[in-house]
Amino acid sequence: MHLSARLAAAGAALALTALTATACAPATSDGAAGGDSRTGTLRVWLFREVGNAPKEKVVRQAVADFTAAHKGVKVTVDYIPVDTRAQRVKAAFNDPSGAPDVIEYGNTDTAGYVADGGLADVTKEFGAWSEAKDTDPTARRSVTVAGKIYGAPLFVGVRALYYRTDLFEELHLRPPATQDEMAAAARKIRAAHPEMYGLAVGGAYTYGALPFLWSAGGALATEKDGAFTAAVTTPAARKGIAAYTGLFGDDNCPAAKCAGMNGNDTVTAFAAGRAGMAIGGDFNHRAVEAGKVKGEYGVVPLPGRKKGEIAPAFAGGNNIGVLRSTSHRTLAVDLMKRLAGKETQRGLFDAMGFLPTFTDIRAAAAKRQPYVKPFVDTLDAGAEFVPAAPGWATVDASLVLPTMYQQIVSGRKSVDAAATEAAHAMDGAFHK
Repeated sequence: MHLSARLAAAGAALALTALTATACAPATSDGAAGGDSRTGTLRVWLFREVGNAPKEKVVRQAVADFTAAHKGVKVTVDYIPVDTRAQRVKAAFNDPSGAPDVIEYGNTDTAGYVADGGLADVTKEFGAWSEAKDTDPTARRSVTVAGKIYGAPLFVGVRALYYRTDLFEELHLRPPATQDEMAAAARKIRAAHPEMYGLAVGGAYTYGALPFLWSAGGALATEKDGAFTAAVTTPAARKGIAAYTGLFGDDNCPAAKCAGMNGNDTVTAFAAGRAGMAIGGDFNHRAVEAGKVKGEYGVVPLPGRKKGEIAPAFAGGNNIGVLRSTSHRTLAVDLMKRLAGKETQRGLFDAMGFLPTFTDIRAAAAKRQPYVKPFVDTLDAGAEFVPAAPGWATVDASLVLPTMYQQIVSGRKSVDAAATEAAHAMDGAFHK
């Protein structure tokens, strides 16, 4: 499951991702829904950030507004470490007496957590929520399983193309408008500066690779009657896989150095001045600003195959959900709305740079902080999401896609052979 786009910036492996991290699916819960008490204390588990104080301040305000509206009700908030979340969530699903009422979770966890019986169906309440109409469609998909809604999107993260403005000026290049132009610019930069990568790419950078697959018309999987089947062997998918793996080589990013790189590695190379371009997220902005390239870079949406096209980006991020076992359902749903509502998302953007999932709040954020615009344009052009299948957590945790890309980049397998092997592994996870 994808825990959060911001984790990629913190150095998490992309297959566990991106910033993009993958949790092990908890054991199936057999606990029933708890009840609907209107008194007592609600427990909340949120993820602990690197530099958590700004997040805590925003959350305290949301909680204060909630308790002011519900006299006598108390809320306790625990910030749990990301690296131990899988064990804690598993325990919570299997022991309702020690479970929270409301949790933050990575958006690709949704299907697995629903299958495990952990999340409450809040379709009716979400539909009646006035703010929900402004939710980004892709973010809404991230809380939807089989047509039902199991939470509220908290923030979203997407990637775009960072490029060195000084190098582009030196080499008389324009920001690329197509993927072919991007590849040509990468080779030109590498030729002029052989100590640098033209475009930093990584064999373990799943969410940097997928836009090429999607822009070629490919898909990760197809769904029929709730069952998923891998689609990475289709001609369109193979064309997109070949487009990304074709960026590896001595004329851009040598396989010997780049095959093992993940997203954090590529952004670090760019920020340190060792790459002319990199595919990075809005969540990487602060790291790039703190690097050697400050003042000498720009950002544009990752181009598609044709001029005027934007390559579909993976929409990572986190959600807020209510546990099925809560004994305070009505209160918990209201708290979910406040923690994921417009005021909180506005505050989290200002405090942490988390990109809002509400289109109106996001547009206002882009006006206040112009660096956001390429990422907003990317979302507005249409982002993509991973299959809403319980088995996706296994696919992600098993590094199926990074293995596929690395086999191709290293020359160990052809695109067809590696894609066939990946599809077999995906189907095994989907159908078990």
